[in-house]
Amino acid sequence: MTLCLLDTVPQTPITKMLHEGEILNIQNQEKTPPNPSGKVYLVGAGPGDPELLTYKAVKCIAAADLILYDYLVDEQTLKFARSGAELVSLGVPHTGRKIKQTEVNRRMVEAASRGRIVVRLKGGDPHIFGRLKEETLALKKAGIAYEVVPGITAASAAAQCADISLTDRHHASAVALITGHLSHEHDPSLPVLDFEQFAAFPGTLVFYMGVVTVELWSKSLLRGGMCAETPVLFVQNAARSDPKIIPTTLGNATATVEREHLQSPCIVVVGQVCCKNDFKHNGYCLRK
Repeated sequence: MTLCLLDTVPQTPITKMLHEGEILNIQNQEKTPPNPSGKVYLVGAGPGDPELLTYKAVKCIAAADLILYDYLVDEQTLKFARSGAELVSLGVPHTGRKIKQTEVNRRMVEAASRGRIVVRLKGGDPHIFGRLKEETLALKKAGIAYEVVPGITAASAAAQCADISLTDRHHASAVALITGHLSHEHDPSLPVLDFEQFAAFPGTLVFYMGVVTVELWSKSLLRGGMCAETPVLFVQNAARSDPKIIPTTLGNATATVEREHLQSPCIVVVGQVCCKNDFKHNGYCLRK
């Protein structure tokens, strides 16, 4: 029996096109044929919308015996998995239900060593704040073959959602992707990020995981000399069914997070590229 995986995914113009082209037909079977040598695919799942997956990402997911996925991966994306594939959620950060990185590495190595095809499915792009190096090092050390499949990063999705250009040539000839996550608090050996230095950056700042630390980085930018009236955009759930776009200013960033009850996944864009008369999504004007 042949199953087209796209039958399990909501029909859209793109999935309909793929379905009609019979691109993704695979055998619907409980077990894959024996594989003498396993492999790990570190795959970017993009910002949420399954239509923003790359074709290669879909093929990897469809072929996997084991999928280890982050909590931000949309459940619709997992419907591309074949029948019988093992799906393992790696938990939610800051809840006590998150699997440690060392355990993730161990599971990838163990499964691939047994000849299984493993997909390590990450939100966004694995190369952008995805702890990619830690996982590839573990795989190299164990002699496991691997391949990285890029995905659309959240910054691009946020820009599309808010209808802005991160590198608008009138305002920004550069863009900095910055983590708001304070890794050195958990590992003192890691460098301390000085947010204040970005106050003089000649372009757009994009903060990933910046909601929890909003007070720290916003005050640091102000101390560094950035104007309190600098435009800021919070884009929550960009490329998902319930996006939220909140324009504000640097001086009001912390108060905005508290008032709007913002939480991850949320991208923060800082700079003149955010300066517009209104912000729209799907034809509806969102309040300033």
